Amino acid sequence: MAPGALAKSAVRRVQGVARKALYSRREQVDEAQLLESFGATRAEELVTLALDHRTSRAWCELSQRESARAAIEKLPGAKARTLERATRALRQEWDLFGTPVSFGEGKPVDWSLEPVSGRHYPVDPVERMPLHVTGMDPKYPWVMGRLDSVVALAQGAWVAETEAERSRFATAFVAQTLDFLQANPVGMGVHWTCSMEIALRAANLAQALVMFADRPEVRRPEFLVPVLGALAEHCAWVEAHLEDTSAVPNNHLVSNYVGLVVVGSLFPELPGAPRQVALAANGLRTQMEAQVHPEGTSFEGSIPYHRLSVELFTLAFLVARGAGVSLGPAYEARLRLMFVAARAWSSESGLAPQIGDNDSGRVFPFQERADGDHSYLAGLGAALFNDAGLGGGVFPDEAAWLLGGAGLVRFNALPVAPAPVSVSFAEGGFHILRGEGVVLTVSAGKQGQRGVGGHSHNDKLSFELHLNGRPVIVDPGTGSYTRDPALRNAMRSTAAHNTLQVDGAEQAPLDPARLFALPEDARARVVAFQPGAKHDRLVVRHDGYRHLPAPVGIERTFFLDRHVRALAVGDRLVGTGRHEVVGRLHLPDGQARWCKPAAEVMARAGRVQEGPEAFDARALEIGPAEAPEGWVLFGQGLETLLVPSRYSPGYGRVVPAVSVEFRRQLTPPAWLGWVFVFR
Repeated sequence: MAPGALAKSAVRRVQGVARKALYSRREQVDEAQLLESFGATRAEELVTLALDHRTSRAWCELSQRESARAAIEKLPGAKARTLERATRALRQEWDLFGTPVSFGEGKPVDWSLEPVSGRHYPVDPVERMPLHVTGMDPKYPWVMGRLDSVVALAQGAWVAETEAERSRFATAFVAQTLDFLQANPVGMGVHWTCSMEIALRAANLAQALVMFADRPEVRRPEFLVPVLGALAEHCAWVEAHLEDTSAVPNNHLVSNYVGLVVVGSLFPELPGAPRQVALAANGLRTQMEAQVHPEGTSFEGSIPYHRLSVELFTLAFLVARGAGVSLGPAYEARLRLMFVAARAWSSESGLAPQIGDNDSGRVFPFQERADGDHSYLAGLGAALFNDAGLGGGVFPDEAAWLLGGAGLVRFNALPVAPAPVSVSFAEGGFHILRGEGVVLTVSAGKQGQRGVGGHSHNDKLSFELHLNGRPVIVDPGTGSYTRDPALRNAMRSTAAHNTLQVDGAEQAPLDPARLFALPEDARARVVAFQPGAKHDRLVVRHDGYRHLPAPVGIERTFFLDRHVRALAVGDRLVGTGRHEVVGRLHLPDGQARWCKPAAEVMARAGRVQEGPEAFDARALEIGPAEAPEGWVLFGQGLETLLVPSRYSPGYGRVVPAVSVEFRRQLTPPAWLGWVFVFR
């Protein structure tokens, strides 16, 4: 990092210490403070002042209920999806990264359970919490403790047909909220160890409370007083423990600000709310500029984290706007470009490539979606910004809830946008070649988080290939964070990606003690990006092997021929010495086999520019045997074999797969290549 950036980081750490010291000397918000802040003399008055005198026009206000209901009714299956999610929340069922847990309706929840290990986090002061314990992962209980389940309950109540159903959802909201607050006192246990989780929990709790504002089950002082007090305490904690002390603040700090702006905008009478909203609004403006490139890509170095960032910045924008708080035209303009970027790399089925870390994180608890599903972002962006460039496709559930009937009207009035085209996001380091059902996304750029590399992998010059909406050659994913440090580093290693590895070295060193850092050793960049009517050509380079005793530089060329329907990939190595070079193509499953390619396949491979002059006698057929996706033909002189591998389609899940290795001993300058002929 530059000296100036280090100095700013040091200043933020000093400020953080001061904030925590002030917080430690404050008194917790009690009933008397709440009454004074709302201008009430009795707790009974608090109900009316907090829940009836609403000035916000945010999506969750009762004034927006009929509009949201009408939009949901017009979307096929949306009401059923809403009630299904609400019923699971009613039964207190969670899917924790593929591990199901269920506690039953009205029963206490084991909030500190780490379900994979079966162990529990102690309810101790956070200063003494052993958070990073090998074999345990706090992200699992955090999923429950974020309380997006209470928003699901509120959604169920909004669309329910009978009074009995609405009462049942409201009763569950009260019981689950009080159960959490009683089991997790302020500053105690795993649910108070991460300000991001605390902030998003507060945002969910505040939105759900507003959605239930007319329910008699909620309009009781014995419930409302502790809940409003909890919201004030959550925000006070977040304000004192802002996650801005790291070298480069990231999505955690944005989440902190989102929680503050949502709670403070919905309940501006809470102690400290005006100050916290002002702090958060200024912080969000700053972080939008710092964490989103002018082209619209997130600075995280991860496409899955781009989805998380879009949701964070969008929720803040919508709730703040509903309360009359402007985040400014620059914020709005860059947010729109985030939706444009997500559309650019999504396949026709809406799946995005899994480049960089994927922790399956989301902020919108409106519809269950696959980890790679970015399909809803284009429709949401189109309706939000009335953007014809995002039009067409499907109006998603998220847009129905957040924008209501007015959003649906805007969406339906837009023309269908032209299909996405090939594009290079130079700042984000993602480069997309596409057409005729092919979406190829290449990673070649700086490490994320301005060089810190927190969510970046050793994936430079690697790629993910989707055919007809299906991932065919994949980035193997993330697997785990702190539960299994060895798995964490294996999944972000060079060998885990579709790129060349020289002499078994890493593109950039992986420090076992720093699971969220990756230095800027590779210095990947684009040499040429040449999109065309019939074919696209991309040339990228990295210097990750310049540190070897006999240095080597690698330049990779991608040539997508839409007319022939084939992709040629060639690697040029320059340097000195003799080296063992291994390339890999990772598949999402085991559906691959060696075969003798048909003459027509060989002929097509030979017509693609930038491919090998001669091919090996056998080809790799990928996909189901009865309907293969295509054939990979390798240049002569390469040793090829299929080997067992692992694929993580989402956080916490790892399934068996295979990868193909192609290797050769060579002395630079040298070239090797292969062609994928699509079915």
